[in-house]
Amino acid sequence: MPRLLNYRLIGRVISLNFLIAGIAFIPCMIVAIIYSESIYPFLDSSLVSISMGLVLYFLSFGVKHSKDIQKKEAYLAVTLSWVFLGLTGTLPYLFSHTIPGFINALFESVSGFTTTGSSILTDIESLPKSVLLWRSLTHWIGGIGIIMLVVLILPSSKIGGINLFSSESSLQDKIKPRIKQVGYRLLSIYVSLTVAEVVLLLFGRMSLYESVCNAFGTIATGGFSPKNDSITSYSPYIQYVIMVFMLLSGTSFIIHYLLMKRDFKKIKDNDEFRFYLFVTFVIGAVITAVLYFQTDKGLELSFRESFFQVISIITTTGFATSDYMLWPQFGWVLIFFAMFLGGSTGSTSGGIKMARHLILIKNIKHQLRQMIHPRAIIPIRFNNNNLDEETNTSAVSLIVLYFITFVVASVILLGTGLDGTTSTSAVATCMAGIGPGIGTVGPAGNFAYIPGIDKIILSAVMILGRLELYTAFVLFSKSFWMF
Repeated sequence: MPRLLNYRLIGRVISLNFLIAGIAFIPCMIVAIIYSESIYPFLDSSLVSISMGLVLYFLSFGVKHSKDIQKKEAYLAVTLSWVFLGLTGTLPYLFSHTIPGFINALFESVSGFTTTGSSILTDIESLPKSVLLWRSLTHWIGGIGIIMLVVLILPSSKIGGINLFSSESSLQDKIKPRIKQVGYRLLSIYVSLTVAEVVLLLFGRMSLYESVCNAFGTIATGGFSPKNDSITSYSPYIQYVIMVFMLLSGTSFIIHYLLMKRDFKKIKDNDEFRFYLFVTFVIGAVITAVLYFQTDKGLELSFRESFFQVISIITTTGFATSDYMLWPQFGWVLIFFAMFLGGSTGSTSGGIKMARHLILIKNIKHQLRQMIHPRAIIPIRFNNNNLDEETNTSAVSLIVLYFITFVVASVILLGTGLDGTTSTSAVATCMAGIGPGIGTVGPAGNFAYIPGIDKIILSAVMILGRLELYTAFVLFSKSFWMF
């Protein structure tokens, strides 16, 4: 007989999220001191967050560590963690009065932690550097996943086992059998990529402050930049560096680990990785040709602008070096469809993910072959293994659920008075965690003039997308609350 939900266990997980957020305000205080800015918005935010964490921690004191968190508790803990994290992230914006109104601050905070990168700010460079660092830091924390950090810091307890980890991430292929070992491997790769990008950006004569902010946004595939024009004003060298690291960040951490082990055979046999590179190259090459033959841009500029935007959209980073709404129509229409792709599973990118698209294509191919040979037993192969029915059904059904959610959310925004282009592109970019969309929310615009109710809806959409729908939707099922 299933046991009741252990709310004290859930409270313990959420308390650790508050404590981590409270500690994360410290680097912003340091930057505030360096640039002679007020530290009080971050000091007050840290005190509030840590106080909330301690209250929840002591309320959950005595919770048994002998049992792993169950799936139901994991779903609820993960969803509530992202909600409370989004609320906590509003504090520096509100205390510093840099973002007017709670709804605007909530939108910016949720966009940061979910690594979406959509913004309501119209003059980014007018904000204090410490606030902009917090804005970028929310990306970096959200990129690795606050739940992953919880897994790492739990001192020899069994809370936050594999159920909790798999609820937040689509990573299925285990690097090591023990969850903590998985966590340390992922975190080391994540930090290494961040440091490597910072160093290479410094070689391009970018300041340390901007290098850190842009690296946080790149590695987390978030897209917040300390500049009003995103990456446009930086040199071609810097744009190429960020382009490469966006591509790396959209790649599964498993590939990075295999690369460290020099296990090139497994990398070569990884269907999703090959498909990810192929799709990115094809779309980038097509748009390069469109820009080169239909505009006055040279070959190098056409290549750089097209591949930067394509990689940025597919990896759901959202950085921009060009306003693709000014491209020939075929070019920005391709960009819109690329919003539904997503990077690799087990990466920091959002969206549907390449593996699911590939599985769908394999299902279509399988169905066609089965029609020709109705008596043949033809298994669906993925990464040189037969794809089991549960994984296959889960991948295809999530794509269906994704588009149903996209349509419903778009219709809701239409009902509030937004035009069709803005409604559909805003939902598409927020669900996928991309940032810029089409129309008034394109790369040259933002979400500042979107009505408040729509910002709340889009904030919820961002969290749904980050949780890959199922984890949040299961909470609304009747059977979830039945024991």
